[in-house]
Amino acid sequence: MPANRNALIRYRTIDNCLRNRFKRWTLEDLIEACSEALYEYEGIDKGVSKRTVQLDIQLMRSDKLGYNAPIVVEERKYYTYSDPDYSITNIPLTDQDLDKLNEVVKILQQFKCFSHFQELNGMVQRLEDKIQSSKSNQHNIIDFEKNENLKGLEFIDPIYQAILNQKTLYLTYQSFKARQASTFNFFPYLLKEYRNRWFVIGRKKNSQPVQNLALDRIQKLEISDVPYKGDPTITPDFYKDVVGVSVSQNQAPEEIQLFIDNANAPYVLTKPIHPSQKIINRNHQGVTISLRVQPNFELEREILGFGQRVKVLKPRNLKNRIHNIIHKMMDQYEMEVKISELNTSIKKVQSRGYSIMKSIYRKRELQNIFKLIHTYGTKESENFRRDENLFAVRSLMKEMPELMPLLFNDNLKQLVKGFGEKYFLSKAIYFDKPPKSNWYVTWHQDCTINVSAEQEKKTDFEELGFKSWTNKGEFMAVRPPVNILQNTFTVRIHLDDTTEENGALKVIPQSHYDFLSTEEIKEFRENRNYHICEVERGGLQLMKPLTLHASGKTTNDSHRRVIHLEFNNLELPEGMTWHEKESI
Repeated sequence: MPANRNALIRYRTIDNCLRNRFKRWTLEDLIEACSEALYEYEGIDKGVSKRTVQLDIQLMRSDKLGYNAPIVVEERKYYTYSDPDYSITNIPLTDQDLDKLNEVVKILQQFKCFSHFQELNGMVQRLEDKIQSSKSNQHNIIDFEKNENLKGLEFIDPIYQAILNQKTLYLTYQSFKARQASTFNFFPYLLKEYRNRWFVIGRKKNSQPVQNLALDRIQKLEISDVPYKGDPTITPDFYKDVVGVSVSQNQAPEEIQLFIDNANAPYVLTKPIHPSQKIINRNHQGVTISLRVQPNFELEREILGFGQRVKVLKPRNLKNRIHNIIHKMMDQYEMEVKISELNTSIKKVQSRGYSIMKSIYRKRELQNIFKLIHTYGTKESENFRRDENLFAVRSLMKEMPELMPLLFNDNLKQLVKGFGEKYFLSKAIYFDKPPKSNWYVTWHQDCTINVSAEQEKKTDFEELGFKSWTNKGEFMAVRPPVNILQNTFTVRIHLDDTTEENGALKVIPQSHYDFLSTEEIKEFRENRNYHICEVERGGLQLMKPLTLHASGKTTNDSHRRVIHLEFNNLELPEGMTWHEKESI
C-alpha cells in the first residue's frame, strides 16, 4: 500500500508540474519535484531514480490507469502537456467507478434522516450530482459554494491528524498585519470553517490566550518534538456565543437588538444570524430581533452587509461603532476626486488663473494634520512668525517633515500628476489668521520663489533674469524670469471654512500671464470684476502665482488656517537650488 501511495504522489506531482505553463520542465526538474514531494508528504529522503520517473511518465501516457496523458517532449528536452487544459484530476469516471459510487450513495442515503449523520447530507447530494452528470454527460445541476483559489487547504489534513494524535505543530506564519513571517510552536485544538475560509484554534504557549490562525496565512507546517499541551475546554461550543470565529474568552455575551425592514426581514428570519436569534417585535415597518452574542468583527460585517436595511438599536457602543464606520464609508466616496472634476479644475487654472475643489481631505486626515501642527506650534524657531495677527511657518516641510505623507493623500497626488509627471514641491508655508485679525494683503502678484544660491554668482543670476533678491535667513526670495512662474501652480489647502468674513482671497481672473506694473494692476482693478474664493474646510484653492489677489481683515470669530504649497517642473541654473524641493 505505501508503494501505491508513493506512486500516486509522484503522478500528482508530475501532473502539477506539467500543468504549470510558466516553467519548462526537464526530466531532472521532474525528478527533483517528485523527490521533494515524497520527502514532504511521506518523509522519504532517499530521492527518486531517473528510471522510476521515466516509467511513471510512460504509465501516465498509457490507458492502464485510464489517464492517457498527452505528455510530449519539446526540443528533445522539455516535458509538457500538448493539451494545456489536461490534468489527470479531470479524467472522467469509468462505468465501474459509477457503479461503485452508486452503491456508496445508496448506503449513505440510509443515514440521511438520522441526526448523528446530518453532516453527510451535503456529501450525499454532491455524490448524486457527480454521478448524474457523469452518466448523462451533462453539466452539474448543483453548484456548491467553493473557492478554488483559496490557499492553505493542503494543511487541513496534517492539522487534523495533529489534533487527533495530540501533536504540537511548528509553523511558519505571517498575518496580514505582520511585515515578515515568524516561526513558533503551536498546540492545535480545533479546526473551524467560516464562510469558506479555514482556521486552526490553539495556543503558542500554555500561558497565552487562545488564537485563531488562518490556514491561508500558513507558509510551512511540520510536527514539533515539543510535548503537546491540550485544552479540553476548546470544543465546537467555544463558538456558541459568537458569529464567526473571533472569540474573547473574558467577555460575556450581550443582548444585541437589530431592526430589519420588511424587505429584508424574510431573509433574516429564514436564515438566522445566530442560533440565539429571537423576534421581540413586529410591525408594518419591519421586525426587531435580539441576539445573545459577543460583539465582534464578523457581526459588524454581517450588519453592514444589509446596508440601510438594518439598524442597530442596542447596545450603544455597537450602535456608535457602526455609525462611525458608515461615516468613514461615506468619506471614501465623497472625498474621491473624479477625473472629470480634476481635468476641469486644471483647465480653469490654466485659462482664468484659479479654481476651487471641494472635499479633498477626510475629517480624520484633517485631524492628523492639525495635531501635528499644534505639536510643532509650541516650539521656537526663526522660521516661525508669531504675533497677534498671524502665526506662520515659512519652511514648512523642513520644520515638519512628518507632514509630507499627511498632506499628500491620493487626491493631492492625483491632482499634481494631472498637471504633469515632472512637477515637484518647491515651496510650503503654513499660516493661521486668528479671529478678529487686522492682517490683510493688498492687490498683488506672487512674484518670488524661495531659493538657496551661491553669492558669488549673484551677478550671473541677474543676467539670467533673477532680480530683487531678499535675504530670508536660511533662504533667499528672488523674482525669477517669468517662464518659471508660468510653470508654477499653487495649492492652498484650507483647514477651516473660508469666507469673505474671515479673509477669503479675492482674485481677478485672467491676470496671470505676465508680470504687471503698478499702472497695469490699477487698470485691472478698475476694469475687471474680482471673484471671492470661498472654500469649505478640507477643500483646495488652485491658483497661478501671477494671478492678482488680495484679502481683507477678519470680521468674524473664525480662524483662517491655510497650507500654501507651490509646485514647479523646471530646474534652476547651476549654483542655485530650490529651498524646498520634494518629489511627489
